[in-house]
Amino acid sequence: MPAIIDKIADALHLHKAPKETATASPAFDSSKVIVVFVLGGPGAGKGTQCARLVQDFGFCHLSAGDLLRAEQVREGSQYGELIQTCIREGTIVPMEVTIKLLENAMLEALKGGKSGDGWGEGKGRFLIDGFPRKMDQAIKFEDVCVASLVLYFSTTEAVMLERLIERGKTSGREDDNEESIKKRFRTYHETTMPVIEHYQKFGKVAEIDSSVSIDEVHKNTVEIVKKVLSGEHVATPS
Repeated sequence: MPAIIDKIADALHLHKAPKETATASPAFDSSKVIVVFVLGGPGAGKGTQCARLVQDFGFCHLSAGDLLRAEQVREGSQYGELIQTCIREGTIVPMEVTIKLLENAMLEALKGGKSGDGWGEGKGRFLIDGFPRKMDQAIKFEDVCVASLVLYFSTTEAVMLERLIERGKTSGREDDNEESIKKRFRTYHETTMPVIEHYQKFGKVAEIDSSVSIDEVHKNTVEIVKKVLSGEHVATPS
């Protein structure tokens, strides 16, 4: 596996000189670029709420899963097979790949001339869905930008399983089957929950019950995001 990761890193130009790594500031200034992580178990409703927040606040929605699936089938990709295996097994793709794909997508959005509140002159608003899923990802992403908020959509496994099985009837996604779903639940509890607990220590987590109606979840989420964008929400370490 390390050899494969090195090959991926070379392809994505991830290797840097030691002195550059030691002195580099985050790629994006968090006073201009707002990053909101959107976390929750598979089927918790992250994508549904992100779509609404894009309409409400002009966010650029980046789904780590969507970026990886697109890369998986991209013609000429040297690491599509690795991504495919990770998705099928419910394991996590090496962070070097995911973080570089996210950084590139953010750069494209900032250069794309997007207009509206929170955009222009180097400013931008990003919802990053389904990331970070591990502590090392969370720490490494700080080289890209420091997150302002974590939206944590919580519900029961029973609710998530029911939603995913239903979605699997039409999604065409390889991982929307019961065996893969249970592996994803296990991975989520073992690796992603510690990330949420980490950000809770810094007062950056807003937990939202996503077992209620979509409209009610949306209402509760909007109230929180408004406070963050207006500067009313101040992270308070626990």
